Amino acid sequence: MNIPTDLIYSKEHMWVRREGVDMRIGVTDFAQDDMGKVMFIELPKLGDELTRNEPFASVESDKSVSELYAPISGTVVEVNEGLTDDPEEVNESPYDGAWMVVVEPADDAELDDLLSAEDYEEHISK
Repeated sequence: MNIPTDLIYSKEHMWVRREGVDMRIGVTDFAQDDMGKVMFIELPKLGDELTRNEPFASVESDKSVSELYAPISGTVVEVNEGLTDDPEEVNESPYDGAWMVVVEPADDAELDDLLSAEDYEEHISK
């Protein structure tokens, strides 16, 4: 299982990468493997407000439809529109090509509740 050490993670299997003041968000390798082959993805729109631990996107795979939960609150400042036409990128490149949104966080303190790579690995091994 690929768990990059330069990212932080939510218990709901989302990753966060700090990019200056903004945060790039995607789904973890563990989650994409668990979902199966991704066939459709619905993402928020530019300017949408995300609320931590609330659904912000949905993914339809060959196994099920899953809601994705925001690891942090904030305003969507960029959306990976390429996933609409190429949703299987989530399976092929969860940490690079398949990022989902970039968010301007509402409260940096929420980042303190996320997990390090080591803690996330422990979380998924339970």
